[in-house]
Amino acid sequence: METESEPYVRLATLRQLHKVVADLNTARSLADTLQTVADGVVSGLGYELACVNLVRPDGDLVVAAFAGSAAAEALMTGRVGPRDAWDRRLSMGESWGELRFIPHAEGWVLIEDDVPQWHTEGPEPRFEDEWHPADRLYAPMFSTGGGRELLGVISVDRPRNGRRPGPWGQEALQMYASQAAIAISNARLRANMQRALVRLEREQQALRASEESFRQAFEYAPSGMAIAEMGGDQHGRLLRANDALCRLLGRPASAMRRYSFADLVHPEDIGTLLRTSAEGGRAELRLGRRDGSYLWVSLRNSVVADTADGSRFLLTHVEDIEDRKRHELALAHRASHDALTGLPNSAELRARLSARLCERPLAARDAVPDPGDTVYDAETGALFNAEGFDFGPAGTVYDHHVHVVAPDDEVDDGTKGLAVLFCDLDGFKSINDRFGHQTGDAVLVEVAHRLTTGVRDGDTVARLGGDEFVVLADGLGTADAADLAVRLRSAIVLPIRVDGRAVKVGASFGISWASCGMSVEEVLKSADQRMYVEKRSRSKVHRRAG
Repeated sequence: METESEPYVRLATLRQLHKVVADLNTARSLADTLQTVADGVVSGLGYELACVNLVRPDGDLVVAAFAGSAAAEALMTGRVGPRDAWDRRLSMGESWGELRFIPHAEGWVLIEDDVPQWHTEGPEPRFEDEWHPADRLYAPMFSTGGGRELLGVISVDRPRNGRRPGPWGQEALQMYASQAAIAISNARLRANMQRALVRLEREQQALRASEESFRQAFEYAPSGMAIAEMGGDQHGRLLRANDALCRLLGRPASAMRRYSFADLVHPEDIGTLLRTSAEGGRAELRLGRRDGSYLWVSLRNSVVADTADGSRFLLTHVEDIEDRKRHELALAHRASHDALTGLPNSAELRARLSARLCERPLAARDAVPDPGDTVYDAETGALFNAEGFDFGPAGTVYDHHVHVVAPDDEVDDGTKGLAVLFCDLDGFKSINDRFGHQTGDAVLVEVAHRLTTGVRDGDTVARLGGDEFVVLADGLGTADAADLAVRLRSAIVLPIRVDGRAVKVGASFGISWASCGMSVEEVLKSADQRMYVEKRSRSKVHRRAG
């Protein structure tokens, strides 16, 4: 089972990885992209040295970028290593997914080969996973098209923590190498497209040949391309879509001409599309396929001028990022969910609860516009209907936030609020002691399942840690929350079969109410205290009955 700190470390690593991956797409040239790849390994992945070896047209690999040491950069940049020597390296050592690790005990045979390399002397490792100065770790970069062509190899050295990367570090480096390959491919594509555009502007006498060159670059580009109208009644309508885009969306070219990207975008992403600048804009969003599914893509816009009549058209590059998004979502889920039960973990619970609370409750002095009014938000430039929002004294949007209020515990007056049910299992420790942690883990998984099936869609069931769970259920009154606690307790106390034996646990619930003006810790502490009071009360009743 992972420690409580690991989700925070993973989340921090994921954020840093997202940042350096985003930086890959800011470089304007292939040279800048290669240097950004090397810099990102040092700044974002925890290594002191990084070298990008790029495959040349003749197949050999040249040191195209270096980061972490000015002396090494001056010595190494521009040096060439034979392809056969690189192929030998990439077939040696240990395979970590796409990565290749050659420990120092095997790497000594490579000292005299022709591949440019840089490493420092150092002491022998003191423990098993300590990094040795002669260890070598390579991350191959492959093209995303068919055939998986090798584009280059990232070599890294000197992990800052002094240890060989674990599964999390290996996955991060592998994903970064994949994104680096896409960035390098895109940089090459951008360079080709830019050269084509320059030729269109400068070679007036060779206009027909230039148009054919552009047509081929458009039609045979490995990723999706589209040309759309700019201005007029048909602004945004797709005029042309290449084969790659048609295959990506499963739509024929004739059908594509009936749409704009606004027609194809996922409803939740329409705002992202509208905020994207037509000239040089970029966005990551979902586009609808013919079968009704949605695909994550990256859109990048640029403007193309028709030299014949001066018309301007929008050229959009569409890149499939479904795999990367799936990785990101999986990593985010692992960072925010309990590894054993799959429930939201403590950090995610606090984040969801915090998102519902503001620092102050709704005050009577706040002026609330009529629900039919339309209000302008100066910060976002958007118009909002007044209904459902909280407004400040001047009638402007306060925080687009519906205040959470707590029902009266004594009198059920019909007020609905956000109930926080703190659940602690009774007798769970004895199960661990008698039958072992494997049985205990199976009990926790089953309890999580029973809690999840016992609440409504939209409610949150989280594992706070150990045998403690928390349920967030919105829109409940006092009696509703009490009934929910009874139903959940009744579901938990039923026997649980593990490895052929039936075990039972009890459950104590404490019900508290979240309301604006309270902190997350105050809400959870209140529920915990009420659970403790109920546990003691039930214990006394049990002793008297005995």
